[in-house]
Amino acid sequence: MSRPDLDDLDHQLIAILAQDARVSNRKIAADLGVNEGTIRGRIKRLQQDKLIAFTALTGFKLDKATNIAFIAVQADVAHVRQIARDIAHIPLVQSVMITLGPCNIMATCLYDDLDNLHRMTAGYILAMSGVSHVETSLAVRTVKFSNRVVRITEVSPA
Repeated sequence: MSRPDLDDLDHQLIAILAQDARVSNRKIAADLGVNEGTIRGRIKRLQQDKLIAFTALTGFKLDKATNIAFIAVQADVAHVRQIARDIAHIPLVQSVMITLGPCNIMATCLYDDLDNLHRMTAGYILAMSGVSHVETSLAVRTVKFSNRVVRITEVSPA
């Protein structure tokens, strides 16, 4: 994947929108010393290139399940992609990544109680054909969490 060809104006525009995506195009144009049409065109191009997206981010308090768990899965390499896809279909699971290291799949989930989490990990994921080990870590205190950089591109086939 090649790096996008962005100039200084693009970077300044993205920095402003990252601070407050609701700021008007007119204000951005005035702050950057360009006309509003330039800003409108740049935003449209950045959206079309899937470099930026506008969405409402919700807080964990809006979700019934407010506890975070990280699930490391060791799976048979020949089946890792299918297992990752199967894990991605579990309702509690928020993200699934194929990784390098001691485990080859990492999932994050929000859960409401430990019984539900245990049922999912031990009763479902560990029981999947090709899964040899599941290790679950529970977040007990969040020191830093940034939702500013999220994947806005199409999800690639695992």
